[in-house]
Amino acid sequence: MNETNTEETGTEETGTEETGTEETSTEETSTEETSTEETSTEKTSTEKTSAEKTSMKELIEYIAKSIVNLPDEVVVTEETSDQGITLKLQVNEEDKGRVIGKQGRVAEAMRTLLRVKAAKAGTRANLEII
Repeated sequence: MNETNTEETGTEETGTEETGTEETSTEETSTEETSTEETSTEKTSTEKTSAEKTSMKELIEYIAKSIVNLPDEVVVTEETSDQGITLKLQVNEEDKGRVIGKQGRVAEAMRTLLRVKAAKAGTRANLEII
């Protein structure tokens, strides 16, 4: 009986040592992954700022071109000031009614989407329809 107890105790100790080794290697891997993720996050936040500004202009341009009859005459210009970004949307006279919509609902929806994109970029944005 004593031999059996000794063998069981030896097995348990060996199992504990292996588990301890595995945990250590897992912790080292987690630390490496965390530092890699932090570096990726820093790069992404810088890239987002410039990409968000461009995507706001592209968003307004895409929506306007989808609504109007003459999409080639849609021009979106971007002005930056201390109050934020101002996007100026210029369309053909015939298409202004389509862009503004009944009671200004289309224009208001475009402004709402623009504000959401601006908030994600950490800035303010306004839309002027010329």
